Amino acid sequence: MTWFFLGLAILTEVAATMSLRASEGLKKKAWLVPIVSGYVAAFGFLSLALDHGMPLGVGYGIWVACGVALTAVASRVLFKEPLTPTMAVGILLISAGVLVVEIGAGQAH
Repeated sequence: MTWFFLGLAILTEVAATMSLRASEGLKKKAWLVPIVSGYVAAFGFLSLALDHGMPLGVGYGIWVACGVALTAVASRVLFKEPLTPTMAVGILLISAGVLVVEIGAGQAH
């Protein structure tokens, strides 16, 4: 259940961020409900993942890294925003850093 809750936290946070972009700087008020509910749900699901035993450093790191990667790809697909090779390398470096943190957390046990 821990990973399931973390996955939901990631997906709801990315959905809220995409909604924030779609709102055009909150000019389109109809997007307020998905923005607020998405961020509230994301923190709620992250809290559940932590409550079920996921270490904070690992859970937050994965949440952030996946959020960055998925948001970059989704914004490219949905809003035609740039996703340059340099940005892709940055995403890979973030992912590698999170992997190192997770491996380190596993060694602490």
